Amino acid sequence: MADVAREAGVSHQTVSRVLNDHPNVRPDTRARVEAAISRLGYRRNLVARALVTKRSRTLGVVSFDTTLYGPASMMYGIEQAARTAGYFVSIVSLKSLDAANVRDAIDYLAEQGVDGVVVIAPQRSAGRALESLPQGLPAVAVEGSHTTGVPEVCIDQVEGARLATRHLLDLGHETVWHVSGPADWMESEGRIEGWRSVLEEAGRPVPEPLAGDWSPRAGYEAGKSLAAMRGVTAVFAANDQMALGVLRALTEEGVRVPEQISIVGFDDIPESEFFSPPLTTVRQDFDVVGRHSIELLLRQIDGGLSAYERLVVPPSLVVRSSTARVP
Repeated sequence: MADVAREAGVSHQTVSRVLNDHPNVRPDTRARVEAAISRLGYRRNLVARALVTKRSRTLGVVSFDTTLYGPASMMYGIEQAARTAGYFVSIVSLKSLDAANVRDAIDYLAEQGVDGVVVIAPQRSAGRALESLPQGLPAVAVEGSHTTGVPEVCIDQVEGARLATRHLLDLGHETVWHVSGPADWMESEGRIEGWRSVLEEAGRPVPEPLAGDWSPRAGYEAGKSLAAMRGVTAVFAANDQMALGVLRALTEEGVRVPEQISIVGFDDIPESEFFSPPLTTVRQDFDVVGRHSIELLLRQIDGGLSAYERLVVPPSLVVRSSTARVP
C-alpha cells in the first residue's frame, strides 16, 4: 500500500479508502490510485487484513459429494449469495453425511478461521452433528432436522407434496400412488407426510409407498410394478429423476402418459420440461434458500441474531403435459 501511495502521490489512508470503496474520495484521486494499483499489480494481503479485523471474510459450507439436483443446487445458491455479500466460500464435500464426518468437516473449517458455516443437512444423521458445534461458531442448517437449535432455512416439503397430490385429485383421480425417497432424508419424510395428509383429508385410499433412492433406476423398477397393478391412474414421484424412470417403464409396458396414468415429479430439474411428455412437477427456489441462509449466518456473525430462527421457503406447482383428467 505504501508503494501504491507513492506511485499515486497520495497518503496511505487515501489508498485504504479507495480499496474499501469509501465515498469521501474525489473521482480524480480515486482514478489515480486505481491506475497505480493496476500498474504495480497490487493485491491485498487477506491474512494481514484478517488479523486486524478479526474476520477472514470466508464462510464454510459442508455438503456431500452428490450429483443430485436438489443438494447441488442448494450449494450453488449458497455460494452465489455468499459472493454477492462479499465473502469467499470454502466447501467441504463429504462422501457420506454421518454425524462423525460432519463434525470433522465443521472442526476443519473452524480451524481454517472461517467466520461461520452453512451445513446442508438433509439427513437426520447430519443434523445430529449440529448439536455439538465448536463454541461460538455461527452456523446455519439448510434442510435441517428442526431439533438442533441451530437457525435453519428449508423448503416446505410437506406443502410441495400437498400441491402435487391435490392437483391429481382435482383432476378426478380416486387416489395417488407415491414413489418415495430414501429413509433418513427429511425431504422424503416431508413429501410422504404431505401426500398422505391430502389423501386422508379427502377420505381416499392411501396405497403403500414404493420405496426409492432418488435414482431413475429406482423409478424404473417402481414403474414396472405400477404397470402391473390394476386401477393405478396417478403417481407422485418424490423427485424428477425417479419420475423419469417411471415414465420409461410405463412406456415400455405400453401404458400411455397421461392418457392412462398421470405423473407428477418434484424439483423441476432443467430437463423436466423436455421429458416425453413434459413433466408436471414441484419447483423449489434454491436461489432464495441460498440468500436466506447467508442472511441468517451474517446476522449471527454481526451479532444481530439472538434466538433460534427458521425460514421456510414456499414451493410452487408447475403444470405440464404429464397430467390429465382421469380416463
